[in-house]
Amino acid sequence: MTANPVFHLEDVSFNYSGGRPALNQINLSLARAEKLVILGPNGCGKSTLLKIFDGLLFPTSGSFTAFGQTVTEEVLEKGEFAADFRRWVAFVFQDSDIQLFSSTVLEEVSFGPLQLDIAPNVAVARAEEILKMLDLIHLKDSQPHQLSGGEKKKVALASSLATGPEILLADEPTNNLDPRSKSWLIDLLNQLGEAGKTIVLATQDLEVAAQFATRAVILDQDHKIVADGSPADLLADKELLEKVNLIHEHWHEHGDKSHQHEHTHRDEHDHDHTRE
Repeated sequence: MTANPVFHLEDVSFNYSGGRPALNQINLSLARAEKLVILGPNGCGKSTLLKIFDGLLFPTSGSFTAFGQTVTEEVLEKGEFAADFRRWVAFVFQDSDIQLFSSTVLEEVSFGPLQLDIAPNVAVARAEEILKMLDLIHLKDSQPHQLSGGEKKKVALASSLATGPEILLADEPTNNLDPRSKSWLIDLLNQLGEAGKTIVLATQDLEVAAQFATRAVILDQDHKIVADGSPADLLADKELLEKVNLIHEHWHEHGDKSHQHEHTHRDEHDHDHTRE
């Protein structure tokens, strides 16, 4: 176990209604200022794990400890720790439309600080500072739901950062981003990590793991952790990545020759075979 972890899961399992399993006997500790990527195929439990970290779901069995306090639904209902937890931990959802609900971008980014009883003028000033940092200030009067997918993702990230969280959780943050926006996001996350924030990403994007993380955890289709280590080591283990369905190989015929191509799990949807 990591010394003085910010998060610690001990034998955590989670079942959805009807008994459908999402996590199976998860043991995991997260150190302060760590940059962790959770890798795994669709349906392995990555999003569920992030929601437990954010106090949106609670273990069916086992325990979740945050900042030295056992986290339960009752603990997060009210009180000083509940308020601190909501300030310290922020979540960027995979689908930005779920997260965005205000009339303007500025109102969206101001909302979190206002819930912390920060004076309205201070909350707006903080929101504008975040928007400037993310090069979004020109959108402050725009309606969030009229923005492009990449802009929505940036606004969702801005709203999460506006409360000044110590821990940032992001679910598939590079989904549907163009290459330039993806590169911008990875650079920003690295800057936040260098500034001392603890960051946890759930993704199938192996490029994100290679360019961002200091540690990687892999979940398999049985909802268990099957590997925990350096991204370089885990990404070099092609047999493991194939086994958990993060990559696969295709054989292609070209006249009288055959050769093998390696694809990531995302390539099942994105790869253009007409270029072969």
